[in-house]
Amino acid sequence: MSHIELPPPTAPDWHRWRSGLFGGWGNSLITLAALGAFVWLLQPFLRWAIFDAVWTGTAGECAVDGAGACWAFIGAKLRFILFAFYPPDLQWRPALVVVVVIALLVLSALPRFWSFRLVPLWIAALVFSWLLMAGTLTPPQVSTNNWGGLPITLVVSIAGLAFAFPIALLLALARQSSMGIVRTLAIAFIETLRGVPMIAVLYVAMLIVPLALPSGAAIDKLLRAQIGVTLFFSAYLAEVIRAGLQVVPWGQREAALSLGLGYIQTIRLVVLPQALRAVIPAIVNLSIGIVLNTSLLAVIGIYDLLNAARTSATDPTWLGFYTEAYVFAAVVYFAICFTGSRYSIWLEKRLNDAARH
Repeated sequence: MSHIELPPPTAPDWHRWRSGLFGGWGNSLITLAALGAFVWLLQPFLRWAIFDAVWTGTAGECAVDGAGACWAFIGAKLRFILFAFYPPDLQWRPALVVVVVIALLVLSALPRFWSFRLVPLWIAALVFSWLLMAGTLTPPQVSTNNWGGLPITLVVSIAGLAFAFPIALLLALARQSSMGIVRTLAIAFIETLRGVPMIAVLYVAMLIVPLALPSGAAIDKLLRAQIGVTLFFSAYLAEVIRAGLQVVPWGQREAALSLGLGYIQTIRLVVLPQALRAVIPAIVNLSIGIVLNTSLLAVIGIYDLLNAARTSATDPTWLGFYTEAYVFAAVVYFAICFTGSRYSIWLEKRLNDAARH
């Protein structure tokens, strides 16, 4: 009779928490000291953010001595923070874009909906978002110079990651190729873009690309920025995918080839599922970096969520409420990034369990 080896039992979560926080005198003292410092710092913050805060009213009421946070400023400038300079009477367009993007993100996060049908669905959603925001579908038209806020943050980040992935996959495979020219070109592309800051790439997209175009030809500023963001992060994503490819033993590729599978079938059916599962945390970390780095678009005159929040505090009627603007933007960024982080943990655990079974 064959012997089946079972995995060791796992302690409940609360047991691991208790052991980590109070497992000995040293851990207990550190935990209590950290808890005391947290409570000591939390009291003035709660007093400023909640108990002494001004929730409704005018800027004059917020300027009273002893008043806490002026959340009335957020209420008055919320639409500008979310949609920047987009015409107020047409802001249902960017609001609809945000709803469509979030709905597709939720749909794409559920494994039961994973299929190649999501690819044309996402392409159609991004094209629809662009045409709707531009006013091509429903006039009047709105210049991309007036776009900004949360839609820009979401669309640039998602489109950048989506279009960077196939480029990064080809670059990662090319860097492992036995053809010297292909490997050299891939290495040159990756190391060049990883060796310069993102601001330099954006400046090239804004200043150098128009000079290189034929006379009379023009590419929209936002589209140029999107292409620059996509190429920049494709170089970083290529290295992440290459790290995953190195995790898969070469023996599995040789076994797949010996069974009659071609190179593309081996990569698609054997190598990529294991490689991508191994680098899920790194891909999510890079995705969070894309979301946060959209704030650099301000250097070329494109206002994302953070820069729209900062600009809202320059309104003469509500001048100077930068803290509230930054706190609100930080909460939105935290919600996006924390959700993505927790989802990656859940997805990694689910895929690892499926692989074991």
